[in-house]
Amino acid sequence: MCQNCYEKIELNFPEPIKLINEMSVYSASLYTDNLKKLIRGLKYHKQKELAKYMAEILYDFWQKTDLSNESFEIVPMPLYKKREKERGYNHILLVAEEFSKLTGYSVNKDIAKRIKDTKPQYRLKKVERLENLKDAFQVNKEAYNNTKLLLIDDICTTGITLEELMKTFKKNNINDLYAIVGANPGN
Repeated sequence: MCQNCYEKIELNFPEPIKLINEMSVYSASLYTDNLKKLIRGLKYHKQKELAKYMAEILYDFWQKTDLSNESFEIVPMPLYKKREKERGYNHILLVAEEFSKLTGYSVNKDIAKRIKDTKPQYRLKKVERLENLKDAFQVNKEAYNNTKLLLIDDICTTGITLEELMKTFKKNNINDLYAIVGANPGN
């Protein structure tokens, strides 16, 4: 991604875009062409260096929220092991690590795990998305450090992926949850 394209990305207003069962979900920007290129390059074309750009977008946005002075532990959206092996990396873990360098928050990659090989969500209707992600996650309560958790992902369309992960945390009595994503499609 060139500097010119990066600078064209406009940040959203620093308010939650969704409230999912009491969890505030923040989105740094709308899913515009430049952000689409960034996410696809990072996710599907092995352009790992784009993780830094995504983290900077998240950080610039996060600094404008009223939560930026609080302490969090970052939880990257878990990727199923088979998919991570195919890609060679978890793109959201890379973003989380870069975001951690900017915020000083630690990354907890051991607290959540994807235990079900799900289909890509973008191809599915809402009802299919719900069924696809049902029981897809597992929480390792021993890895919980009794801190606020900031779930991080690249995009939030319907919010079902975040909701399923959040439900899994809540089943384990982990309730102090927030989420930030790089993009949302808008209204």
